[in-house]
Amino acid sequence: MDDKKPFTIELEETTPMPHPAEVEQISDVSPPAKISMSSGRGLGLFGWAASLGVSLLFAYLAIGFWDFVLAQFARNIILGWVLGGLAATFVAIIFAVIIREFFVIAQMRNMERLRARIDAVLSTHDVAETRRIIFDLNRIYGRRSHLTSICRDQVQAAKDSVDPNAMLSRYETDVVAALDKEAQKEIERAARQVATVTAMVPIPWIDMLAAFGTNLRMIRRIGEIYGGRSGPIGSWRLLRSVSAHLVATGALAVGDDWLGSVFGGSLLSRLSRRFGEGMVNAALAARVGRATIDVCRPLPFNMQERPKISIVLGRALTGIFDKTPD
Repeated sequence: MDDKKPFTIELEETTPMPHPAEVEQISDVSPPAKISMSSGRGLGLFGWAASLGVSLLFAYLAIGFWDFVLAQFARNIILGWVLGGLAATFVAIIFAVIIREFFVIAQMRNMERLRARIDAVLSTHDVAETRRIIFDLNRIYGRRSHLTSICRDQVQAAKDSVDPNAMLSRYETDVVAALDKEAQKEIERAARQVATVTAMVPIPWIDMLAAFGTNLRMIRRIGEIYGGRSGPIGSWRLLRSVSAHLVATGALAVGDDWLGSVFGGSLLSRLSRRFGEGMVNAALAARVGRATIDVCRPLPFNMQERPKISIVLGRALTGIFDKTPD
């Protein structure tokens, strides 16, 4: 036996290892949280009890008002007809508001489904589905006079393109960017109003109510910019979604160090307490507005940059707070 002969070990046949190019990539960056406008939970016992209670209350008020109208008919026929006409007009207006809210909610759900389709097509790269998404977006934004020609060009460009990412990037640059500018103007206007009211009104609860009303109006306006008209119920659902997004992303954390980086620490030390509170409230309003953009924007930020709070506040507060104090 030759001791110099190499020693070999026979291995059992195993499953071949995959090629490195076929291995799934692992990323340590977690995707941003997706906030849906629709609630996944039912009403529950408390919800059903509250709904039944409200229904009984409205029934009681309707029956009482009907008895009141009949009593006026018995007393004076003309007065009865006048009150009956007012009651009929009131009921017709209520039904019109309810029907409009149904259409608004249906439109909001349509936008949710459209955003879900966009998220799916970004991973599947389906050309035909991307073209259908472009057509659906044009049905929403093509009705606006300043976007009609741009949306028409997007349809032609989608027909000639075979790259889904290029189609969506082009649409974001040409169409959604114009909507972003309108939304940023609304945020600047709201931040300016909140800062001015907080600085000028010495009563705290009044400036709190004014800031809350300004934020509600800003949220509703941004929702209209990206998705169309909104009513009371639609605005309430949008407010819930924005609040959930703010809590999920921790966007309400505003400190003096952050304000100092925007306005300068020396300025903050010289300003009065009311002016400092005005800037803090303006910063909160700007963050609420940016969260509303995140919730309502049809396309994720890719070609365009997400609005920066410092830039938005710098434009909004120009002329209100000078950076060089007297």
